[in-house]
Amino acid sequence: MKRWDDGAELADALDHGLSPQEWERLLTALGRTPNLTELGIFAALWSEHCSYKSSRVHLTNLPTSGPRVVQGPGENAGAVDIGEGWVAVFKVESHNHPSFIEPYQGAATGVGGILRDVFTMGARPVMLLDSLRFGELSLPRMRYLVDGVVRGIGDYGNCVGVPTLGGEVDFDPAYNGNILVNAMCVGVARKDKLFFARAQGAGNRVIYLGSKTGRDGIHGATMASDTFDETAEQKRPTVQVGDPFTEKLLIEACLELMEKGLVVAIQDMGAAGLTSSAFEMAARGGCGLELDLSRVPVRAEGMTPYELMLSESQERMLLVARPQDVQEIFAICHRWGLDACDIGEVVEGREVVAYWKGELAFRLPVAPLVDAAPRYERPFQLPPSPSAVTLPSFSGRNFSEDLRRLLASPHLGSKRAVYQQYDQTVGAATLAGPGGEAALVLVPGTRIGLAATTDCNAFACSLDPYAGAAQAVVEALRNLACVGAEPVGVTDCLNFGSPENPQVMGQFVAAVQGLGDACRALGVPVVSGNVSFYNETSGQAILPTPTVGMVGVVPWVLHRPRFTLRDGDLVALLGPVVGQLNGSRYLQLVWDIKAGVIPHPDYQGEKTAAELVRSLVRLGLVAARDISDGGLAVILAEMCDEIGVRVSIPGDVSPASFLFGEWGPRYLLAFPERFQEAVAAAAEGVPFLIVGRAEGDALVVVHDDEELIWLSLVELAHLREQGLRFLEET
Repeated sequence: MKRWDDGAELADALDHGLSPQEWERLLTALGRTPNLTELGIFAALWSEHCSYKSSRVHLTNLPTSGPRVVQGPGENAGAVDIGEGWVAVFKVESHNHPSFIEPYQGAATGVGGILRDVFTMGARPVMLLDSLRFGELSLPRMRYLVDGVVRGIGDYGNCVGVPTLGGEVDFDPAYNGNILVNAMCVGVARKDKLFFARAQGAGNRVIYLGSKTGRDGIHGATMASDTFDETAEQKRPTVQVGDPFTEKLLIEACLELMEKGLVVAIQDMGAAGLTSSAFEMAARGGCGLELDLSRVPVRAEGMTPYELMLSESQERMLLVARPQDVQEIFAICHRWGLDACDIGEVVEGREVVAYWKGELAFRLPVAPLVDAAPRYERPFQLPPSPSAVTLPSFSGRNFSEDLRRLLASPHLGSKRAVYQQYDQTVGAATLAGPGGEAALVLVPGTRIGLAATTDCNAFACSLDPYAGAAQAVVEALRNLACVGAEPVGVTDCLNFGSPENPQVMGQFVAAVQGLGDACRALGVPVVSGNVSFYNETSGQAILPTPTVGMVGVVPWVLHRPRFTLRDGDLVALLGPVVGQLNGSRYLQLVWDIKAGVIPHPDYQGEKTAAELVRSLVRLGLVAARDISDGGLAVILAEMCDEIGVRVSIPGDVSPASFLFGEWGPRYLLAFPERFQEAVAAAAEGVPFLIVGRAEGDALVVVHDDEELIWLSLVELAHLREQGLRFLEET
């Protein structure tokens, strides 16, 4: 077995995930043979997870600037101006591979990592969201994965004291061998109190802060940059172990250090641990570092420099501070019960040098590892344009039974069994949480509302990655409008299979183009994000899943948004009367037709309708829901809480397209009859049709005096809980 300081060979490079070409590139950049520790550092920073080597060339197509942008991509998280001297700081990241191997700790540490990305910027986290994808629930292991992931997310967020307020959950056999766990965090900070991961000032000290370093998570970054096979569970040692109570202490200690002006630069030890934080801070600051690894606090005996540099133990930060501030930093950390020690200094030059018990552990130039990491233009084959499907005959169709099937499915049923495990009120600022269209919280000490949502219809993206990604953006726009929020920024988590497969790479290229075009059309910049490749097992890739996290602002909150019906409400359809059935969930889940053309968004129509809904919600005139997955019938069922509704379909309209059609700027509005004149006047110029009234104890839909749907409130509630009921039984 090789020591940490032994010379590395090609075989070692291959074991670390480098290609023969990358090994030759390493030798050229270094001008010598690396030792094993140096090889591990190169492998981690050149991994797909850290270097974005297959995606960077395409990510330049995304719009990243705008009048509100304070910090775009390239830092720990993005930041946008939300008014009154405040900024929203946010990012979404994947923790897919760890969560498949060990679902509880994989999901929990995903939450911990995204929290650190945000508070590292000097922002206090105010909400968490998630976007989850699982396989077939008939598989016993899949139920174990769902239960573990949900508990991991809930336990970590609940313990650390940040509410989990939104997200999405979906299912498809394509995720049987590779689930997706995407975690998003939103925080707030004063605009003049942002902090960055840019080491600077020769002579400044490098401070290690947080938990002790163990052997958990070693090779986590390279594991996240590889595909799975049937031996995936054997990679359990590469999954980190989280401690949310330490994370809470870390949040408070770091924010106190920042408030007192004791921080020059700071970065969390995330993927690749001490390696990424040290080299990336040096790269951003244009300087070098000198480290003494023997000072790093450890929780395992006999750890080597190789293990210390590559461990991904959780709840750790690297901080640069002025020498005169070190003792005060130690005192604050001690008061919060955290380890803190001086492990080095900032130096001139562009190298990171480390020593171990007085012996040189490694000496590496910064540029080849970070700025000049490999960048590939992978061959890609754009997906073919999908063809429209011939719709079946709906004559004599039992639409009540069709709606029952949709509501009882885990895809479209209630997700209450998931989100009831999450604390939604901690912090006392929540205005809208799970079960609505978007999360909404008050910025502390203000009436500014900060909203967020995550969206992606992976089924649509599998049919047309370009249109599917664009539709995810406009659905996020609609969701924010339903809480009165104007979009101010996007973060994305782009989940795909292997980039070495030209078909997969073509899906990625098309999705990025669709995402970029939609964000440009709506004037919403992408300020942060994550790419997760190699989501496949034994050659079976996941569905293309470009998750969109969008953040919005309500400048002055006057009313808490609502999403359910009240007795006597008029119910109106805003937007096109019918939707499109091609590519709909109705055809997918009821008819098993997984095909169709996904329309490109009508951006002007989307902007006009969203602006109208936004203003009506802010004034407290309407309850609003956007019509997306499952169509109007599913949304009606979701709005029926304590009161039923009776809806009439216009005589010349196709009932199936009216009830189950999707796509386009379509909203369902509910409002007291006394507001009818005001709402109708505001909607002038936009299609607007009153279709029913909230009354009774059932969901009733009629067409030409024929009752097409009748489902009692009791049955609706029962149906909507069916898909995920097993979570309440475990």
